[in-house]
Amino acid sequence: MSGFGRAGSVALQGLVGVPVQIEVHSASGLPRVHVVGLPDRAVQQAQHRTWSAIARAGLEAPSGKVVINLTPASLPKAGTHFDLAMAIAVLRATGAVPADDGTTALLGELGLDGRLRPVAGTLPLARAAAAGGATRLVVPSASVDEASLVAGLRVQGAASLAHAAALLGAELDPEPVDAVEGPPPVERAHADLDLADVVGNREALDALEAAAAGAHHLLMIGPPGAGKTMLAMRLPGILPPMPTAAALEVASLRSLSGEPVPSTLETLPPFEHPHHSATAVSLIGGGSGVIRPGAAARATNGVLFLDEAPEFPRAVLDMLRQPLESGTITIHRAAGVASFPARFQLLLAANPCPCGRFGSGDCGCPPQQRRRYMARLSGPLLDRVDLQVRVDRVAPGLDEGPRRSSAEVAARVAEARARATQRLAGTGWTAMGHVPGPWLRRHVPLERTVLEPLETAVQRGALTMRGMDRALRVAWTLADLDAVASPTRAHIGRALAFRKGIPA
Repeated sequence: MSGFGRAGSVALQGLVGVPVQIEVHSASGLPRVHVVGLPDRAVQQAQHRTWSAIARAGLEAPSGKVVINLTPASLPKAGTHFDLAMAIAVLRATGAVPADDGTTALLGELGLDGRLRPVAGTLPLARAAAAGGATRLVVPSASVDEASLVAGLRVQGAASLAHAAALLGAELDPEPVDAVEGPPPVERAHADLDLADVVGNREALDALEAAAAGAHHLLMIGPPGAGKTMLAMRLPGILPPMPTAAALEVASLRSLSGEPVPSTLETLPPFEHPHHSATAVSLIGGGSGVIRPGAAARATNGVLFLDEAPEFPRAVLDMLRQPLESGTITIHRAAGVASFPARFQLLLAANPCPCGRFGSGDCGCPPQQRRRYMARLSGPLLDRVDLQVRVDRVAPGLDEGPRRSSAEVAARVAEARARATQRLAGTGWTAMGHVPGPWLRRHVPLERTVLEPLETAVQRGALTMRGMDRALRVAWTLADLDAVASPTRAHIGRALAFRKGIPA
């Protein structure tokens, strides 16, 4: 006897979702299951998990020829989150589960015992389901809180296939089972750090405040133990809290990376700190099957901190040049194309030489070796870094007056961002570090006498035109921090001074 069943799910390409309909046709013939619609290995193997889970639920799967089609057939399908939808479609083909109106989406991986396991990317999958017209979502019990972050969805959790079938109208009285738990939440090491812990290095603190106020990229150069990492980890604490849309985007990227997502959205900007042995794929993203976001994408709306930056392979660092300009990362693979947001603040830290003691101790590195070491940071990359500052070691017991707390600096940063937002109203930009130079020159021009130091630096070859635009943006940020209407020649001079951190 033939039968037909259908169930809805979602496929992801980057953070963009596509509704997927899973169709099952069962007919008499030799026992064989055919899965079509460009499935990957995980989807092909779902038939074994599905048949075992159906048996554990006390139900019967079709015994003849079964064809499982995942539409649209031209879209590659990857991941184990299709398991639940495939099982329900099979049960609808047998008549065990009634058909629905097509507004329910199903997500979850099946175990051989029939229990449902959470899957990576539940949040972006739920967002895609809602965008595709679904009003109801059935997920594993451990994923209910994460999926519930999406507005407009009625989320229901199920501990097993039998419980999910009962929710969808099957005449079952499933036995209670222990739900599979998700991974524990990840503690953010930078969440409770305060800028008041930093002693000395006033210039570096000024640069960090300017970076936060204008969303500027920053390079810190200094010997080991000078406090570069200490400063970097406190940058998220002085940045403005993320709005809801940005926080949801960040949580979606974390979910797609396999990290647990808390039941309430975090507004603290993310802080990504990859090791200098990171590959291009781990930094930018990729993968041969499911394309996953890298550290640069996960740092969206927050900070990407590269400590010991010259130790990174130069080719890997140069891959950041395009995302720094466009704010997106597009990855091309044979299986498809995936795009991720990459609107991050780049924070670089470096020693001044291989031994790290140049300018602060007994350095034995010859000038040529120092130049080769710093040349690992390419000129085009550094040209995109607005602020470059020297960080020196602080003598024991030195305390230069009152310290700045994160709360105080965050208030000043918020006021500066408010001034910038008012100036940029209607443009879509919210910080001076995002504004193209031509727009600044055309809409908020400065007098020639104010711009003269920048023009002189360009004529001498100390700045490129792009570097001039970036110094001009820093000058506007400094003016916003000083609560003045426009930059003065002094602000231009300070902006230029912040671009002289590279040792000779």
